Parts: sequence; structure tokens; C-alpha cells
Amino acid sequence: MSANDQPNTAAVNGWTETRHGMPRQGDVAERKKDVTEKDIELFSTMSGDYNPLHTDKAAAEASRFGGLIVQGGVTTGILNAVVAEDLPGPGSVFLSVEWKFSKPVYVGDTITGRVEVLDVREDKPFCTIRTTVENQDGEVCISGEAVTYTAALPQ
Repeated sequence: MSANDQPNTAAVNGWTETRHGMPRQGDVAERKKDVTEKDIELFSTMSGDYNPLHTDKAAAEASRFGGLIVQGGVTTGILNAVVAEDLPGPGSVFLSVEWKFSKPVYVGDTITGRVEVLDVREDKPFCTIRTTVENQDGEVCISGEAVTYTAALPQ
């Protein structure tokens, strides 16, 4: 059998058409955001979530939280931004998430969303990532893991 008769066993890289290419295990990306009442208003309008803990200052202050807390969708939204814009990057969506909400985020907090690549499939554009959101004091508000898919997009 000559070299020309050998089957092609080269691995297919499923990341070749993605905008940022294939990430590596250990890659990290972060974004920061100051959380405002406007964020709550916009999310409430979009989602229909008008829970008094988020929208009624007097009720929220009288609760065990002592003030307005931000909807989980606003808080996790920073992770959407990191995944879609930075790592793995444009064309990326969540396939699954597992998040633990361990501390509320309050109006006026500065949150940092962080993504770390734990595992990358080379044959298909899938990543397993560690996700965290911390407040300005370094306290973890959300932690967990997620799986992402990155679609090929024209440049």
C-alpha cells in the first residue's frame, strides 16, 4: 500500500469557521458592570418580572434583603456578554447551565462576570466553562458550569 492509499485520519477542527477560533483550556475572560435601577426597569419591562423585591423599594427594604435586589437574569446577563463577545466569542450560545445563586446583587453593586474554559472539543465547537459572578467585595454571587456552542459566522 503506497502513501497515497492511506486513509485520511486527520482530525477535523470544528472551530475553523468561528470568529475567534478554538479557545484553549485555562483561557479566561471577564467583564465588569455597575448595576443600576435602570437595569431592573429594563429587565422588568422585557421579562414581565415585577417582583416587589426588585421593584418596590419599601417592600424590599422591609424584607430580609434590606433593599432592592437585582433579578437573576440581570446578574447572569453579564455571563451572556462574556460568552457572546469574549470567550468563546461571537456566535456562542449556552447549551446548558448549572448555576448556584449564593448571594444577592444589589442596586449600586459592581459585578464582575468571569468565564474560564475547562474543556474544549476540537471536532465540534463545544466548550465546558466555569462561570462566576462576584460583587465589588470579591464575594461570589453566582457560580457554576455551562456548556457552550459556537456557530460559524462570516467574518
